[in-house]
Amino acid sequence: MYGSCTGRSDVRTRARTTGLRAGTAAAIGAVLLLAGCSSSDDGNKGAPAAVDQQPKGTDPYWVNPDGNAAKQVASYAEDGDKKNADLIRKIAEQPVGEWIGPENPQEAAKGFTEAAEKADRDALLVLYNIPHRDCGQFSKGGAADGDTYRAWVESVAKGIGDRRATVVLEPDAVLHLVDGCTPQEFHEERYDLLRGAVVRLKQQPGTTVYVDAGNAGWQTPDALFQPLQRAGVAEADGFAVNVSNFQTTAASTEFGKQLSAKVGDKHFVIDTSRNGNGPYDGGDPAENWCNPPGRALGEPPTTETGDELVDAYLWVKRPGESDGDCKGGPKAGDWWAEYALGLARNTK
Repeated sequence: MYGSCTGRSDVRTRARTTGLRAGTAAAIGAVLLLAGCSSSDDGNKGAPAAVDQQPKGTDPYWVNPDGNAAKQVASYAEDGDKKNADLIRKIAEQPVGEWIGPENPQEAAKGFTEAAEKADRDALLVLYNIPHRDCGQFSKGGAADGDTYRAWVESVAKGIGDRRATVVLEPDAVLHLVDGCTPQEFHEERYDLLRGAVVRLKQQPGTTVYVDAGNAGWQTPDALFQPLQRAGVAEADGFAVNVSNFQTTAASTEFGKQLSAKVGDKHFVIDTSRNGNGPYDGGDPAENWCNPPGRALGEPPTTETGDELVDAYLWVKRPGESDGDCKGGPKAGDWWAEYALGLARNTK
């Protein structure tokens, strides 16, 4: 706890992937902050404002005291802008996914999980480095080839060690096999890589794995259940829906239940980070997933969902980080204060 000594694609309907963000420096910084018993009123200009952990019983995930939202709160507070600081605090005080990048994956995973362990919480990690990622669109990139990806997953697993971590595996990777966005010649390898990643990660005793499975506005469960099975969902703890998208929690729950019934009654998690006002239906339908206006934060992260099949509401997408350079936004994954303020301001 910082401040104390206690510590897509059919582009018309595709799922939105978030931009990759290298996390090593933030992870190391968070470890230092958590270990340093710093105070939020110590006079350090630019230091993140104090961010407490959420109650462990309802939300066991780690709140990063050095995240972009916390830094923005500190910046507004330093400028005397209490109104905007309070708005962004709605984001800063909640746990969000830490996206593991291609560089230094072992150090990043170790840093995040060690920081979470120091706070007696679980790390929430997102693995997003599959070869041919995002089909050359806003979040294009990924590992150079299959062997590089396998080595990367191995490094992530070693970085996690025996600490507690929940992993959301490869947003959009299965969907882009189904919709044809990923060329056919890469399909078999991708299924093999996803299955292998699930098996390897599950060797870590404290790791829970959810395979990404799209969203309620994309395609029906009938189109997804067999590809999800080929991607290794049987060996995983379950699947994730609505990652980086805006479908309502009710629609996502119904979608997840229909899909669960086809894949052995697997449990699932829902990304509620930006679904407070549901999906955007104005403008160009081809880019309704990309920085849509008028959206709002959804239900705060919690493991108390009231549904035995829904393990958690999570903020997998990091609210306030851009979907891509559309609608005036910066590149995918970059912090965008104006959009973050809008999400917070529109939240009921």
